[in-house]
Amino acid sequence: MTLIRLFLTFAKIGLFAFGGGAATLPLIEREIVVKLLWLSHSEFLELVAIAELTPGPIAINAATFVGYKVGGFWGSTIATIGVCLPSAILILVIAHFLQKFEANIWANRIVVSLRPAVIALIAAAAYSIAGKGITDVWGVIIAVASFLLLRTRKINPIFVLILAGISGIVIYLFL
Repeated sequence: MTLIRLFLTFAKIGLFAFGGGAATLPLIEREIVVKLLWLSHSEFLELVAIAELTPGPIAINAATFVGYKVGGFWGSTIATIGVCLPSAILILVIAHFLQKFEANIWANRIVVSLRPAVIALIAAAAYSIAGKGITDVWGVIIAVASFLLLRTRKINPIFVLILAGISGIVIYLFL
């Protein structure tokens, strides 16, 4: 029963995970932390940090991690298949009909109208993580410095993540 629940939960996440990355975080958090209680909020924040540092989409990394925590190897496998399957099916259907809709003005308008929703989902994810994950002045300083480095300099985001991690270790372990 747990494996079926894992599959259905992550299939739902995979089906509604428009915008990728941070845009999926509110949905993942609601399903995994709030509804099913498979992770605590602090575990979810750790999952986000690890998923952002590892290669691959965050929804797949989350499915693999949560699946393993809840159902071991098979839970990890089933959850990962569940999150990937809806997208794979959707892409196959779209590819089949793509030539018919390529010049369709209504299809183009639908795609353009989804952009504000994706931006809102990303903003909600940022608010959720920042609001609950940044708990003191040092966290705010690291977050603002990271944001400014990314916006004003041509610095690789991986380097900023490493720099923020080192800063956090130095600040929270030695100060």
